[in-house]
Amino acid sequence: MAYHCWFECVRGCGRRYSIFDVVYQCEDCGGLLDVEHDLEALKERSPEAWKALFDQRTRTNEWPYGSGVWGKKEWVMPLVDNENVVSMYEGHTNCFWAERLGKEVGVPDLWVKLCGNSHTGSFKDLGLTVLISVVKQMIADGKPIRAVACASTGDTSAALAAYAAAAGIPAVVLLPKGKVSTAQLIQPIANGALVLALDTDFDGCMRVVQEITRDPTIYLANSMNSLRIEGQKTVGIEIVQQFDWEVPDWIVIPVGNLGNVSALGKGLLMMKELGLIDRLPRIACAQSERANPLYLSYLTGFKEYRPVQARKTLASAIQIGDPVSYERAVKTLRLFNGVVEQASEDELADAAARADRTGMYCCPHTGVALAVLFKLIARGEIKSSDRVIVISTAHGLKFTDFKVGYHERKLEDVIARHANPPVELPPDYEQVSRAIDRAIRPL
Repeated sequence: MAYHCWFECVRGCGRRYSIFDVVYQCEDCGGLLDVEHDLEALKERSPEAWKALFDQRTRTNEWPYGSGVWGKKEWVMPLVDNENVVSMYEGHTNCFWAERLGKEVGVPDLWVKLCGNSHTGSFKDLGLTVLISVVKQMIADGKPIRAVACASTGDTSAALAAYAAAAGIPAVVLLPKGKVSTAQLIQPIANGALVLALDTDFDGCMRVVQEITRDPTIYLANSMNSLRIEGQKTVGIEIVQQFDWEVPDWIVIPVGNLGNVSALGKGLLMMKELGLIDRLPRIACAQSERANPLYLSYLTGFKEYRPVQARKTLASAIQIGDPVSYERAVKTLRLFNGVVEQASEDELADAAARADRTGMYCCPHTGVALAVLFKLIARGEIKSSDRVIVISTAHGLKFTDFKVGYHERKLEDVIARHANPPVELPPDYEQVSRAIDRAIRPL
C-alpha cells in the first residue's frame, strides 16, 4: 500500500504544499501548515492490524522500524526512503509508575513518561529525527539546502545538532546568551553546530532565525515547521500502546512554544480517527507563571491572546512569551476538554524536589507539570480513580545547576523544603554514627 502526506494550511483555506517544499506558512493567509495524511488509505488496514504491526516492530533491529517514531512510519512520514532516515532509535521511553508519589498526593495510578531517556536527553529527538530525515531526502533529490537552523532554549538545539551531525548536514543554532544551562549549551557545541549566543531572549532569537531562513538554502527547524510535530505526535500513541491500547484519563504536559501539546493531540486524534481508540483523554497544559500567555488566554476562554514579556524562570526551556503554535494549541485544548494552569518558581522547584524524594530526577519543566498536577488534584478536577500521565520532557541531568542551587538553598523565590545538603564531618566513627542515628530512626 502506498501512503501519502502533504502540508496543508491550519486555517482551512485549502492551500496544500509538498512535504519537500521549503515553506513554513500558508502563502495565501499566513496560517501555519500541518502535515496531513491520506486517512482513507490508512483505513484500508484494520485497527487491530495496526496495533499488531506497531507491537511487532517495538524494539526490532529491522531498520528503521525499531525506533519509536519510525516504527509508525506510515503514520509519520511515509515519503522518506528508508536509506535517508536519520535515527538514533529514539522513543520507547519508559512510563515510570510513580507509585509512592501518587499515594502521597491521592492518585495512585500516576505515571511519568520519561521522554528525557532519549539520545540527547529530551523529547525533542522525536521531532528532529523526522525533520532531518526529510531534509536528507530533499538534499538527495537535489534541493539546494546548505544548513538547518533553529532558535532554541536548549533542548531543540541539542537534538538538531546531534541529528544534523549524524546526517552530515551543517547546523546553525541561535541561543539566548546566558539563559540556557551549561549542559544544554555544550551539546550543540560538541556536535559541531555553529552556536550563536544572542543578547536577547528566546523570542528575540526566534525573530532572527525567521529572518535568516527566508534564505531557502537554510532550512528552519523550529516547531512552526510541522515536520517536528509529526515525530512528536508519537508520544501520545506510545503512551496508549504502553498501556495495552487503553487511554488514560489525563495527560499533563509542560508547554512553552506549544508545539508539543499540538503534537500530543494530533497523535491521539489520529488513533481515534483510525479506530485504535474510542475516546480521548483530557489534557492539562502547565506553564510557568513567568511565561504564561496561554494561561492568560485560557482565563478569557481563548477569546483574547496577548504575547507577554517572558521573565526569567527556572523552567528555562518554556521561558517563551510569544509561542508560534498558539493557534494549534487552542484547537487541541478545545477538542480534548483541556485546561491550562500555571506554577510559581517555588511551586515548580518544590514539586520537582518532592518527586525526586520518591525516586525520580526531575527537570524544572517536569516540576511545572507536577506542580500543576498537585493543584488540579487539590481542587478535585483530577480524581483519585483517574489514570494520569505526566510528560517529563527532559532529563534532570541537563539541569544540574538547578538541583545544586535548590539543595544549597540558593534559588531566588524558592523555599527549599526538601533540601538535603551533604553533612560534612571528620573521618571519625563516633561522629558518623551519631549523624546516622539522628537522620535514620532505629528499628
